[in-house]
Amino acid sequence: MTDIADSRAPETKSGAGDYLDLKDAFGEFMTTFEAFKEANDQKLQQMEGRLGADTVTVQKVERISQALDEQKRAIDGMSLNRLRPGLGDGERRSTPERKQAFDAYMRSGDDRALRALDSKAMSYGSGQDGGYLVPDETEAEIGKRLSTLSPIRSIASVRKVSAAVLKKPFALGGPAVGWVAETAARPQTATPTLAELQFPTMELYAMPAATASLLEDSIVDLDQWISAEVEAAFAEQEGAAFVSGNGVNKPRGFLDYTKVAEASWVWGQIGYIATGVAGQLPASNPSDVLIDTVYALKAGYRQNANWVMNRKTQGAIRKLKDADGNYLWQPPATVGQKAMLMGFPLVEAEDMPNAATDATPIAFGDFSRGYLVVDRTGVRVLRDPYSAKPYVLFYTTKRVGGGVQDFDAIKLLKFGTA
Repeated sequence: MTDIADSRAPETKSGAGDYLDLKDAFGEFMTTFEAFKEANDQKLQQMEGRLGADTVTVQKVERISQALDEQKRAIDGMSLNRLRPGLGDGERRSTPERKQAFDAYMRSGDDRALRALDSKAMSYGSGQDGGYLVPDETEAEIGKRLSTLSPIRSIASVRKVSAAVLKKPFALGGPAVGWVAETAARPQTATPTLAELQFPTMELYAMPAATASLLEDSIVDLDQWISAEVEAAFAEQEGAAFVSGNGVNKPRGFLDYTKVAEASWVWGQIGYIATGVAGQLPASNPSDVLIDTVYALKAGYRQNANWVMNRKTQGAIRKLKDADGNYLWQPPATVGQKAMLMGFPLVEAEDMPNAATDATPIAFGDFSRGYLVVDRTGVRVLRDPYSAKPYVLFYTTKRVGGGVQDFDAIKLLKFGTA
């Protein structure tokens, strides 16, 4: 078979500047995966021999694995670009009063119409901020794109609030339930012991810059421009916070909570399964610890569970086989779907830690029940034409919180002995 170890991510068509067709790119990705399996099988056969795998084969496997990662990222980017509306389509549509007023503020700084609409925004806890709320369509567009770009947000529960803090009560002993006959007296239930989880929202900001020519170009939709400029910055900061944020002026990530061995798990902590080997998976039957992690999760949570790990960890997992010689990692069935690991979707989150002694680089669970993202309604924009002349800065802020809401729904795999 042709050696495609130096395969690269899909490139753009010359002259046209358009991405390769998604179908063609996905076909190339699947061809690379077949080459990866062939090279890795050859490596495993060599390792079973007396001399072990030769350096050329090992390097070939690593190059093809890197090519797979690059092609998958390119395909994801192409899929995402199809969702992004153009900055101008040659046709001006009628805009409502609110959008016209915001457009005038963005282009020239004229805020009279916005003030007339009484849309001045106030920043929580610090008095007047001086910014203006973006139109509802723009806020919805930012939220829609973030749900695709931000890996944890894409699988977590998301709740919108108008207050600064979401307070969620829960019963420490679970709900009081039982069976009773239709005409029998209902026994009095014990008074439940309640506790409260709090999810404060913290300010997240981005500051895109625009040129005068961009602002003067009437065909450019500035709402869409703002959405496109801030989405990557917001998603990057969110991704890090939802994984490992310490809860100080940012959401609290699920890896920041106390982690304990699954046998000692109690509410308020995240349980883990240890690999038994410092910094790596076991050399013999490494898939067994993945199976243990799956079944550490209760059946009700497994139905909607996802694996979460970064690219490097996924590259190592991709080489594993089960007892029947089948690869545990399987590519997406179609464009836009996730890769599968042992029958469960795999979410790539670059903010997950790398494999190291006592690190927890792999998470598994029902994040829709386990992790809660809290969005405070309203995205504000403050126009600043002075700080970076001749550019105009747009200080864009939103408030986001997050934390674990069900400690039984997320399990970790710890690369350690205990």
